[in-house]
Amino acid sequence: MATRPDIVARAAGLLLRLTMGLTVGLAAGSAAASPAPIRMILVGDSTVAPHSGYGDALCARMAVEATCVNTARGGRSSASFRADGSWDRVARLLGRRGPWTATYVLVQFGHNDQPGRPGRSTDVATTFPANMARYVADIRAAGARPILVTPLCRRMFKEGELQDTLTPWADATRRVAAEAGVPVIDLHADSCRAVRGMGPEASLALGAGTISPPEPDGQPAPKGRPRIDYTHLGPDGAATFAKMVAGELARAEPRLSPYLEDGR
Repeated sequence: MATRPDIVARAAGLLLRLTMGLTVGLAAGSAAASPAPIRMILVGDSTVAPHSGYGDALCARMAVEATCVNTARGGRSSASFRADGSWDRVARLLGRRGPWTATYVLVQFGHNDQPGRPGRSTDVATTFPANMARYVADIRAAGARPILVTPLCRRMFKEGELQDTLTPWADATRRVAAEAGVPVIDLHADSCRAVRGMGPEASLALGAGTISPPEPDGQPAPKGRPRIDYTHLGPDGAATFAKMVAGELARAEPRLSPYLEDGR
């Protein structure tokens, strides 16, 4: 028959175990609710850049534990982003040490790499993949994690059919990612699928309005008719494609799920 001291000792031990279990459980819950800080750096052209692309909207979808920096610039190609010193800025960012446990760099080019763009064009079979592979190598050498993104679809239709000229650049991006063994976000396939589903009228609402440069096919708009921007994004377009990229990021790199609105 258990004595009173035995009963008291057992009760004390049980209470201690319950207290320790509660403490561990609370600590685990706190860790799950607050992931370790990371950094995300966006590299690309105007379809990613502030005020014309989805980059800032993507940053807005990230948790407070993620520092998101959008370095994308309008008019840049995989060649000119490096030639004009923009990549040097990214390299300096990568060299900074902070509280981050990991740094991810998303790289998207293709629009300005296409022929007919002096000072920016690259060859889709040679220089473009070489440039993309060099970005991957530089990011890895800096201790960061590269993620490639295929170019955003242009929302240009002709006789009801989407005029897609970026598939070769998307294919080249996927090949570089496969050869380098890095994640790839196939934004081109996803965005073209969505734009086709919307059709020419509805997809125009994703744009940034009218612009003064020639239309994407290089032909000026007829006199008296505003030129329509089939490439850049307004608020609705930025939100639409940022959500698309966030969802794909969570699938391509599961470690990022806790930091993404669509991954929680």
